Amino acid sequence: METFACYDTGLGLLLVACEGGAVTRLQWVEERPRPDEPTPLSDEAAEQVRQFLDGRRQGFDLPLAPRGTDFQRTVWQQVSAIPYGRTRSYSDIAAALGRPAAVRAVGAAIGRNPIWLAIPCHRVVGKGGALTGYAGGLARKAFLLELERGGKSR
Repeated sequence: METFACYDTGLGLLLVACEGGAVTRLQWVEERPRPDEPTPLSDEAAEQVRQFLDGRRQGFDLPLAPRGTDFQRTVWQQVSAIPYGRTRSYSDIAAALGRPAAVRAVGAAIGRNPIWLAIPCHRVVGKGGALTGYAGGLARKAFLLELERGGKSR
């Protein structure tokens, strides 16, 4: 059974869900979905997010178990391979999968990513670098990309 805990990050309320010793969701939310059940793993995930947002961390060292279809997990693996401070387009991801015509399917899979930041979907942009689609909001996406380009932390 998933446990949930919410943490203030300075960039919003972060929901961390864990099950079976792994993080299953890491997302910003507007309100707590139910009473918190923090665990050492959810506390560690929140601390790593805070370090990331403060510019003290460029990646995450957490056991992850995102729930999704085989295709979604394959897309998320490609997204996870995007280096800190770099971006890729939806077309780049589709081409890397050997399915260049699957741009919309790639976009849909990225939109279902349950583990934001650790699976860095904010690094996926539209053609020409346009900021498109981020479930955490485009303002957060712009902030995260600026942070990774060496801009100010929160």
